[in-house]
Amino acid sequence: MPELPEVEALAAYLRERAAGHTVSRIEVAAISALKTYDPPVSAAAGLTLTGAGRHGKFLDVHLGDDLHLVVHLARAGWLHYRDAFNSATPLKPGKSPIAVRVRLDDGSGFDLTEAGTQKKLAAYLVRDPAEVPGVARLGPDALAVSREEFEQRLKSRRGQVKGVLTEQEVIAGVGNAYSDEILHAAKLSPFAITDRLPAEALDRLYAAMRSVLTDAVNRSVGQKAATLKGEKRSGLAVHNRNGLPCPVCGTTIREVSFADSSLQYCPGCQTNGKPLADRRLSRLVR
Repeated sequence: MPELPEVEALAAYLRERAAGHTVSRIEVAAISALKTYDPPVSAAAGLTLTGAGRHGKFLDVHLGDDLHLVVHLARAGWLHYRDAFNSATPLKPGKSPIAVRVRLDDGSGFDLTEAGTQKKLAAYLVRDPAEVPGVARLGPDALAVSREEFEQRLKSRRGQVKGVLTEQEVIAGVGNAYSDEILHAAKLSPFAITDRLPAEALDRLYAAMRSVLTDAVNRSVGQKAATLKGEKRSGLAVHNRNGLPCPVCGTTIREVSFADSSLQYCPGCQTNGKPLADRRLSRLVR
């Protein structure tokens, strides 16, 4: 799933490559991906792509002075920029992974695609990003929240720190991959309970969140959309590295699997050498 650094990089790439170009048209191939109908996508034709930004993990493409194409790429979505499309024929609904296509006046543009069968990519054409329910519910951005508010928000939502850190209403921008990386850098168990964390642990967690995300943004911005995924993988210390040695202490990285996700951690760095039970409600380590 694209998280804060990747969405920031995609926004930067669109600002560099597409800003100033006029939208020829927006085509929707996956009707389920488009969550709004007023204004219609035809209203974007003729508008200039004036910029791009993000709200947490939502990409915000600015169109003219009044419209925004807001996109949540979900778990399996991505943005593919095309210098030229193979055909001018409009997209047709079908089995293609392309959900939405934005064509620009110079023949370039970008596709919003989604792999797999769980179609959760969401696109909204709105006059104000706050009209998007997910954006309206976001907590403060992970790279903007103060240390004091960070503590208040984490402790107000009692639960395992791994889960609370990825709740977008608490802190916006952190997902499954970077939460693993942040907890590893902070030397905290993913099952630590938020309202039991002492001030020193919260200091480490806050500093780790800022450093991990800032480093990832710095590595990602300037990359083309096509190379971002590889850049993300190359910078991960524990996420998706089950069975490999920890780059810090050499301990074998372990995994806890859930119904539809998993987490990875280093016992040596995070749990005093103790393995976590591989089940959702484990209380082995806190």
